[in-house]
Amino acid sequence: MSESQGPDGSTQRLPVLEKAAESELGRSASAAAYEPLPTLDDEGGTEGRFWSARRVPAGIVALLVLVAAGAFLYDVAAVRAGRPAMQWRRSLAGQLAERPLDDTWVLVGAGVAAVVGLWMILLAATPGLRDVLPMRRVHADVRAGLHRGAAATALRDRAMEVAGVQSVRVRMRRRKADVRAVSHFRELDDVRADLDATLADGIRGLGLARPPALSVHVGRPGRKG
Repeated sequence: MSESQGPDGSTQRLPVLEKAAESELGRSASAAAYEPLPTLDDEGGTEGRFWSARRVPAGIVALLVLVAAGAFLYDVAAVRAGRPAMQWRRSLAGQLAERPLDDTWVLVGAGVAAVVGLWMILLAATPGLRDVLPMRRVHADVRAGLHRGAAATALRDRAMEVAGVQSVRVRMRRRKADVRAVSHFRELDDVRADLDATLADGIRGLGLARPPALSVHVGRPGRKG
């Protein structure tokens, strides 16, 4: 409260709104921290996973192709220049000409080539980056993702705010958040209900394009000794 002097010389008390405004602002900022971000009307829930560049597999394949192509090109050029073919190519051609198709080494080589080919097709057809969860798009030209470890940490911090929770372990998957909590006091049903409400609000606050399902398990701490 502040004081001012009136027309008749008396002192009047005036209400002060600064502290109330600051308190209200603090509550609004705290509440906004857990509110989901706004999304574009035509983008809600349609965000796909991020595609991995897969630089290591691509680099390995490129190096192998470069070595094999270089060796064959050098040998062909040497033969065209009047020199004999290299021993490894003559031996390989002889083995391929003499060995039957049901030979063990032929079958093993064909199996390895088939497995490598299927692996390359799988890498080309799947996006990868399973640890990055796509978030709802707020701006048309910006895409954001949240690492599963960071999401699990955020939910664990929210769960530790619930009264009666002693420890929490959160396992974040793409489709499901598995939460296992240990409560050392209060009824387990009450703790589980509070965890359901708190973690559901926490999942909404993560801003994920596809919010995971929530699974909560609450138990008592084990006996020592």
